[in-house]
Amino acid sequence: MSATATTLRIGARVLLLDAHDRVLLIHACDPHDRGHHWWELPGGGLDQGEKPEDAALREVAEETGLIIPSLGHKLWIRESRFHYKGRDHHREDHVFLGRITDTAPKVALKPTENEKAGLIERRWWSAAELRQCTDKLLPAQLPGLLDELLAGNLGTTPLSLVD
Repeated sequence: MSATATTLRIGARVLLLDAHDRVLLIHACDPHDRGHHWWELPGGGLDQGEKPEDAALREVAEETGLIIPSLGHKLWIRESRFHYKGRDHHREDHVFLGRITDTAPKVALKPTENEKAGLIERRWWSAAELRQCTDKLLPAQLPGLLDELLAGNLGTTPLSLVD
């Protein structure tokens, strides 16, 4: 293994829609490079022995205070390589559909120190607003994926995304 090789970390995220089909995104930045910022779905890494579905529910609660009654099907698996806090990272995120009607937080937030350092804001986005966004989105094709989901064109077999 070379010195630049990175270990694959498995994560889980949720494309969370409210009653108006708006999606919740988290605006975050690299604490070591505040000019590097992006919008992403809530979620994070799996704990030892944790299933992706359980991690997705736990991470959303910790990051947003929202409790999702149950998850929908897995929408996609996204593999990514990126530079963050001076290190190279390799992730595989399992992304599930979630729906809620009440967007008021129900439990206390439990952000990690890393999340506290990089969090800018949380925001609900309509599909139209997302298509107009000029900031970096993760995944980059999120506006099109949301459009396809809302149109009923995403099947039940998870897509495979790589970036």
